[in-house]
Amino acid sequence: MKKYKTKDFHINIGKLQSGPTNSITDVHGVKVGHTTISEGDIQTGVTAVLPHSGNLFQEKVIGSIHTINGFGKTAGSIQLEELGTIETPIILTNTLAVGAGLQGAIDYTLANNPSIGRTTGTVNAIVCECNDMIINDIRTSSVTKEHVLQAIDSATPEFEEGNIGAGTGMVCFGLKGGIGSSSRMVNLGERSFTVGVMVLTNFGKMEHLTIAGKHVGPVVKHLHPQKHQEDVRDKGSIIILVATDLPVNERQLKRVLKRTAVGLSKTGSYIGHGSGDIVLGFTTAHKILHESSTFFSSQETVQDYALDPVFEATADATEEAILNSLLSSENTKGRNNQTVYSLRSFINDIL
Repeated sequence: MKKYKTKDFHINIGKLQSGPTNSITDVHGVKVGHTTISEGDIQTGVTAVLPHSGNLFQEKVIGSIHTINGFGKTAGSIQLEELGTIETPIILTNTLAVGAGLQGAIDYTLANNPSIGRTTGTVNAIVCECNDMIINDIRTSSVTKEHVLQAIDSATPEFEEGNIGAGTGMVCFGLKGGIGSSSRMVNLGERSFTVGVMVLTNFGKMEHLTIAGKHVGPVVKHLHPQKHQEDVRDKGSIIILVATDLPVNERQLKRVLKRTAVGLSKTGSYIGHGSGDIVLGFTTAHKILHESSTFFSSQETVQDYALDPVFEATADATEEAILNSLLSSENTKGRNNQTVYSLRSFINDIL
């Protein structure tokens, strides 16, 4: 499956330079893996994001979560909000597979940490979801913990985007959504840092789609072969993951996460009542040891006044990641023989 980016269609988002792969894995150490289940009425899967390749339970990363609109079922969010650390792979899947996602992430962590539940406490697994019921028969509970473990084990710095993994059955702006990613480079003084974003897109009404400031939704709707399609409320969702190597604390990271709403709205989202718009993020700049012999730590932290270009990078990378999810996805037939079309089917007519 070819990975398409906005630049392949001469669409430019913002002025900042993207990283080498223009994806979340431009943040060194981050890996992404997928498991795809695509069989007739079953169009779903799992995506796993690993902040680093080591033992995440023993060497946690600083993390944060921000809720734009809370119509969602993200597991692990309470402890993440309280402690500001992430200690497992981040799992993305469909709404009714959160349980399988938890079991897979827990089993993976237990296998690598015999002390859990014996000489130390338990583990806080993080699972994010979107509802893919439009083209996936979600009631079949097709995702198992084995699919989750497979996604974790297959994680690499190179990963596909579009209708793959957790994005297999997602629909965005009435078109085929899914996994999308982008990155931006930020220079602070003589040092360079990366902001990477990955999204799971499942939101929006076709008529609202906007690309690089151009309101193209009405044109897509006119060209769309399914003329009988009725307008419905925006009941979808989006999961936004932000990774960076910038040394930020949990408070600063949450400030960064809030800027994803800028990029989200630029694509045409009005953040509807039934849309679960959840943002998670982490920095790889520091590792928080599960066990330490010292009472204090000394960590470098960026000054707040220096965050403006990071905010800009986050907004731009979010906007592009959403568009990349639409551009990389293929026409997909799923439940009830319904076909959801790729944005690429219309791109030459709308730009």
